[in-house]
Amino acid sequence: MTTITLTSSHESATRQIAAIVAEILRPGDVLCLHGQLGAGKTRFVQGLAAALGCESDFVNSPTFVLVQEYAGRLPLYHFDAYRLRDADEFAELGGEELLGGNGVCCIEWATKIAEILPRERLEITIEVTAAESRRFLLQAVGWNAERLEMLQALATR
Repeated sequence: MTTITLTSSHESATRQIAAIVAEILRPGDVLCLHGQLGAGKTRFVQGLAAALGCESDFVNSPTFVLVQEYAGRLPLYHFDAYRLRDADEFAELGGEELLGGNGVCCIEWATKIAEILPRERLEITIEVTAAESRRFLLQAVGWNAERLEMLQALATR
């Protein structure tokens, strides 16, 4: 596994990081978002939605509805597993059917459903480093070297 570290000093930089990630996404990709409350997980998804051509103004945390769906270049499914008991509840609510489907799945609090996550995914940990700044740790799990190289090249341009 390779980890890429990126930093953000403000919300627009978080959106830029999301746009970089969006450039390499393919149908069926799963992004697992980790970070404390208020770290910027939903802000990241807003940037991702914008980069995929979705109506990003309406992106909000799906805490009470489990999933929000946004139409764009690739369909974007935004999950929040925070209130779930376990992976079984996620599956009962139909979430498992969208994993690996025709769109991109972003899952906040993905550790709650770790046992049903696909073998290939991008783990994104957002660390708060100051009031407005964040550190993004992007760790590709099961992705091939070519995709990792593309992500690294885009991140360093």
